[in-house]
Amino acid sequence: MQTSIDQDKSELFRLLHTQAFSRGKFILSSGKESSFYLDARLVTLSPAGAYLTGRIMLEMVKDESLDAIGGPTVGADPMVGAIASLSHQAGCPLNTFIIRKTPKAHGKQQQVEGPLLKEGGRVVIIDDVATTGKAFVESIEVLQKMNINIIKAICIIDRGEGAREALAKYKVPLESIFTIAEFLK
Repeated sequence: MQTSIDQDKSELFRLLHTQAFSRGKFILSSGKESSFYLDARLVTLSPAGAYLTGRIMLEMVKDESLDAIGGPTVGADPMVGAIASLSHQAGCPLNTFIIRKTPKAHGKQQQVEGPLLKEGGRVVIIDDVATTGKAFVESIEVLQKMNINIIKAICIIDRGEGAREALAKYKVPLESIFTIAEFLK
């Protein structure tokens, strides 16, 4: 019998495959050319996609002792909103955060937005798609300067192009809901 999370994953895969996956000629943020593209925000910014992604990611961290979960803007933004709402609804509220590319030029000039992360805090970082891991690495470096412990990183899709290895250099394991190979079948 298929579990609820397995059903969620199947539905999320269907949404991603039908609404966010394209074949063609694309230039990725890394500068690499690709014959396919997965624009996960087309799904994570939809009601069903946000809900499914939030449920699955909460399941992936349920056994961790965490202070917060978050990641780089814009990929993590819709997911952290869903995770915050769903964790509150489940009676296990989990703080969330987003990391700007650069500190804000006004106000408190923060680079990490959300409830204050405490020095020594334990967090999981998330993003939609991991290719080379550049956005994750930048997030890790920002958080490490704040003396935050990154337990692991989670993405929806790992393109298998070096992200796992890049994060391993920081001793941060990468988990993914899907790999790109599942979409290329």
